[in-house]
Amino acid sequence: MPETLHEIASRVKELREISNVSAETIAQKLKMPKSSYEEFENGKADIPTSKLCEIAQILEVSLAAILTGETPRMNVFTVTRNNKGIPIKRREEYAYQALAQNFVGKKAEAFIVTVSPKPDDDQVPLHSHAGQELCFILQGKLQITIHGNKIVLNEGDCIYFDSSHSHSMKALDNKPAKFIAVII
Repeated sequence: MPETLHEIASRVKELREISNVSAETIAQKLKMPKSSYEEFENGKADIPTSKLCEIAQILEVSLAAILTGETPRMNVFTVTRNNKGIPIKRREEYAYQALAQNFVGKKAEAFIVTVSPKPDDDQVPLHSHAGQELCFILQGKLQITIHGNKIVLNEGDCIYFDSSHSHSMKALDNKPAKFIAVII
């Protein structure tokens, strides 16, 4: 069952306070105004998945601890069964499913992402986050806009990019697109 915005926001605030890190410090590291970050912690604004990953890195905790309140226990391997990953719905156009939430000390976060189709005239907001990203298309057709380039990927195609550059993803042909995303 997906965790609510307020539960996740509450855990972020609690973990930040336990870690003795100020809201201002996290806001600076996320390159955002402190007031915007505080909206995350107060449950007034939805926290994008990329920002949750960054917050987890800053606080030196797992993404699973933020999403579920549970600490990962696996350190040799972890298995996530079909459709059993932690569902994450952070943005209207994207649905995420975490794939390795139970592994301790991950060097990357892996997700299955489904992008819902939008009308052709709808603008897809650009976003960026620290690190690098790999996307492997499982189903559908996806247009990725990054650094002014529009790249169309089909099933079986893969892209690896510097995710600090503004990027967006749009499902094409009025059908959902599904891909594996690895954020490093």
